[in-house]
Amino acid sequence: MLYKFDNRQPSVGKDTYISRSAEVIGDVAIGDNCYVGHGVILRGDYGRIEIEEGTALEEGVIVHAPPDDTSHIGKKVTVGHGAIVHGKHIGDMAVIGMGAVLSLWSEIGEWSIIAEGSVVKMRQGIPSNVVAAGNPAKVIRKVNARDKKFWLYGKRLYIDLAKKYLDTGMEPIDQC
Repeated sequence: MLYKFDNRQPSVGKDTYISRSAEVIGDVAIGDNCYVGHGVILRGDYGRIEIEEGTALEEGVIVHAPPDDTSHIGKKVTVGHGAIVHGKHIGDMAVIGMGAVLSLWSEIGEWSIIAEGSVVKMRQGIPSNVVAAGNPAKVIRKVNARDKKFWLYGKRLYIDLAKKYLDTGMEPIDQC
């Protein structure tokens, strides 16, 4: 559901799928060809959320902009199931693992991978093209060609899934 709040209203790009169980509140701009999964919460109530094209927010993701600031999520970013994003910036093509936490004003570089369950602390920066893991997250290695090949496949998968949900829809069934 899309909600207007405090004179702030979401905008949604072409061929973007937003689940009926997602809540998109206030100043949220979502680009083209995005996937906003079931149970996602995007709170642009006292800050702005910008999500660029081709990005996938998997089920249960929460994004909340820092106060009077912007949470910017770049192009073709994958945010895994149950992740919490309260950060300032996620670079293009980055991957945020399932259950990861990006705290206030954190910044993630392009093509970086934040491992599942990792915690990026307040104001912490993770450079581009690295894999970071742990609590607090620490760089453990560089992103390699195998990582990029795998994640390019995953990103295409969610762009195609968004289109399929839009074209096919879901059909409720009666339980016996």
